Amino acid sequence: MRDTIIELKEIARDIRIEIIEMLYGTGMDYKGHPGPALSIADILACLYFNIMNIDPLKPQYADRDRFVLSKGHACPALYATLAKKGYFSRDHLNTFRHIGSILQGHPDMRKTPGIDITAGSLGHGLGAGLGIALAGRLDKRKYKTYVILGDGEMQEGLIWEAAMAAGHYGLNNLVAIIDRNRFQSCDSVECTIDIEPLFEKLESFKWKVIKIDGHNIEEILSALSLTEVNEPLAIIADTVKGKGVSFMEEDNSWHQKPIDEDQYHKAIKELKEGKL
Repeated sequence: MRDTIIELKEIARDIRIEIIEMLYGTGMDYKGHPGPALSIADILACLYFNIMNIDPLKPQYADRDRFVLSKGHACPALYATLAKKGYFSRDHLNTFRHIGSILQGHPDMRKTPGIDITAGSLGHGLGAGLGIALAGRLDKRKYKTYVILGDGEMQEGLIWEAAMAAGHYGLNNLVAIIDRNRFQSCDSVECTIDIEPLFEKLESFKWKVIKIDGHNIEEILSALSLTEVNEPLAIIADTVKGKGVSFMEEDNSWHQKPIDEDQYHKAIKELKEGKL
């Protein structure tokens, strides 16, 4: 287990490095989303390199587990993960947001191998995941559907309609992971519209709810390994926006901001030399 945790920490660090490389490579004219991408690297590492039943050589395999990045603006983290897993060449990361690239500013299932659902407009991912999970049950498939949500988008009404339906149908093949970094685009979540008590709300919608440290590999693996008989699973993952880069951590100006040369070199140095 210890070796697995160390390996997943290394993968998460590689994902973070690729995020910085991608966003720096787009130039100063593009305001990327480093903060929201960096906060989910550990979760993606656990999902794609330990938990999910997937095969990059068969990206449309009918019984594969599905993944929905509802907070689609954090796609650099997903693209880095997919490239490392082998869905496409790492060379494509250098073309992020370029004309003709397979890597758009938000996930596009028509362009990118490994993307199960197009995302971008916030609040829609859980509903999409609900539909995918229901289809799996109807088709008697054994796959699970995993959805990463931003805590800011938990303010959206559609999220709660989907949560109500998932609880009603007892979809134990649906897992929602809330990236609880406590910030959204312009302010803190609490100052915009407070979503607490989140745990109790989800529980009242007939979900099994667990709260974890979203950067603790052992806690992430333990939560994702839970099997519920008649309930969907909600994991509230406490995270740090901008995790891994000191001048980005908890600084919400990095929700959407270009990276200059000095910042790029400092970020890469910190990530490469930082403790796992």
